[in-house]
Amino acid sequence: MDFLKSISIAASGLRAQAGRMRIISENIANADSTAQAPGSDPYRRKVPTFRSEVDRALDARVVAMGRVRNDPSDFRLKYEPGHPSADANGNVRYPNVNAMVEMTDMREAQRSYEANINVIGATRRMIQRTLEILKA
Repeated sequence: MDFLKSISIAASGLRAQAGRMRIISENIANADSTAQAPGSDPYRRKVPTFRSEVDRALDARVVAMGRVRNDPSDFRLKYEPGHPSADANGNVRYPNVNAMVEMTDMREAQRSYEANINVIGATRRMIQRTLEILKA
């Protein structure tokens, strides 16, 4: 039945966007963390990816979380000679996380999540309406 296929596809989108929001939350939580020891690397921003899969039971293409990659961009440097994680020059390396970018990505993921919820709600209403017509 196409109604169930629609709900399953939207549910795969919900799972993918929830995973994306989890990764973004992790990035935001670690935005100001520093390395454990002087000279070591701090937290590195993670970037979620998506992949298309075929659900053979539904005979439909669905979305799923793909690999989570590390962002290769440079770390932020701050001159803080008294910091325990400072290097020989007094610089502390901070994660390559930009809170503004993360919040923008979070908002986009939230809107995609809401769109999938709306698809499920609309499909549910169509099923209910169909049942009402069949009862009459």
